[in-house]
Amino acid sequence: MSKTVVLAFSGGLDTTAAVRWLREHYGARVFCYTADVGQVDQDLALVKRRARDAGADGCYVDDLRDAFLEDVAFPTLKAGAVYARKYLLGTAIARPVTAAGQVAYAKQIGADALAHGCTGKGNDQVRFELTYHALAPRMQIIAPWREWAFKGRGEILEYLGLDRCGGETGVEFSRDSNLWHCSHEGGCLEDPARPPPDDMFLMTNSPAAAPDVPQRVAIGFESGKPTHVDGVPLEPVTLLKVLNETAGLNGVGRADVVEDRLVGMKSRGVYETPGGTLLYLAHRELEQLVLDRKTLSLKDDLASRYADLLYEGRWWSVEREALDALVEVTQRTVTGTVELELYKGSVSVTGRWSPWSLYSREYATFEGDSEFNQSDAQGFIRLFGLPLKRLGERAARADGALTRGVERRRA
Repeated sequence: MSKTVVLAFSGGLDTTAAVRWLREHYGARVFCYTADVGQVDQDLALVKRRARDAGADGCYVDDLRDAFLEDVAFPTLKAGAVYARKYLLGTAIARPVTAAGQVAYAKQIGADALAHGCTGKGNDQVRFELTYHALAPRMQIIAPWREWAFKGRGEILEYLGLDRCGGETGVEFSRDSNLWHCSHEGGCLEDPARPPPDDMFLMTNSPAAAPDVPQRVAIGFESGKPTHVDGVPLEPVTLLKVLNETAGLNGVGRADVVEDRLVGMKSRGVYETPGGTLLYLAHRELEQLVLDRKTLSLKDDLASRYADLLYEGRWWSVEREALDALVEVTQRTVTGTVELELYKGSVSVTGRWSPWSLYSREYATFEGDSEFNQSDAQGFIRLFGLPLKRLGERAARADGALTRGVERRRA
């Protein structure tokens, strides 16, 4: 009886070769699984056709756009997670929902094994396989790139009988895209001293080519979740599309990052995250208005841990559930609206409002007020500075003793 394998299928060179290779080396029936997470540069009908032409027994395209945003992207936004100081985790956040969908499909058709087309140098192999371990611990995992004899994509092209100059090989960069972002790696980007070419970008205008007039956009949140744009309630997918278009038009959302991969090497990625950049800035600004100082500090401490967890593929863990529970408590009052101004690649905050604001003009004003007695500050400073005062007194005693000792020795 032949093995049934469900392959995470992008329609690219590697996974197309994997279909044929799995049939030849495992004698397997291969069913392809493609997650629709809002890819900006992919024709899903073409993906299904490629799977069929490669010899797959079937190809299932699963619309996961809502689940992608609701279950992973928005919780990550609420946590404020950022990796390598400026990467908004666009590739990493798509993997938990994609791999989970693949597992569900594999169980539905009674498959024996799960497969992916990730290389042995990348992060995605870890992200896919940790999800497999968590959700299908007894199912076999096949990673063709770690088994086959091909040394590079040139040999894969020869295996498939394709021209090196044809088809997708005319694209210099390795790309991954979804509703949240588009990443670019490889080619000339492998030289970190070389600037990315302007014609590489898919989601954002060059700031120099952006409109000469600033544009304002207001983003509304309810309990930390983005819900409105310019006062209009929008469903998650539509909301992100609107923000992507607005930010992209104004050249907002590009990040050039040298990051540390899980496997130990540094790599360079150039990311476009137009709508996500606006959401992160607006969300942080709203939190600054409604959360107290210590809660903000706690969130900042946890954000890097959340980012590492996601980047490393540990989404399906008790740790993540615990962090989400904590974050949700902090988001109860993160409701309100933030207005942003976009201009030639830059974003600035022009206003913010919330019914749960902790800002009080009566307390903060430099004019005369009846709420704050400035003479109270004297006692506060005395008590707040007491530890430093005691340290200073001790240091003075020590200096005096040292001086007396020196004088005695001189005598």
